[in-house]
Amino acid sequence: MVMKNPFLRFLMRWLVTSLGLWIAAGLLSHSINYQDRIGVILVAGLILALVNAIIKPIIVILSLPAILLTLGLFMVIVNGLMVFLVSKLYAPLEITNFGAAILAGVIIGLVNYLVTTILENGQERKRA
Repeated sequence: MVMKNPFLRFLMRWLVTSLGLWIAAGLLSHSINYQDRIGVILVAGLILALVNAIIKPIIVILSLPAILLTLGLFMVIVNGLMVFLVSKLYAPLEITNFGAAILAGVIIGLVNYLVTTILENGQERKRA
């Protein structure tokens, strides 16, 4: 995804994060409650995108020894922590426990990877 405009990049990141959160809430419906309102997902996705842009880099730097020691697997915990933090900052999004937040972080990461890969392949086909 080659986008020069930072606003468009953030908008895309927000929408993809919201999509991942919506899919995670559907798959983990017993642990994630968003009151069946898409507005809750969009606002939570916005907050998560902001948290990932501002707070996550600081947490990654602070936890770098653990990330290196586990060969990157500690990033799963960091992603879950960011999702859990959003659920605490934004009350309409309820996540019952940290384990569900970790699973949601994994699902959001997979959706992000898939959408980014699809968009990048589409861009390369247009150039060819």
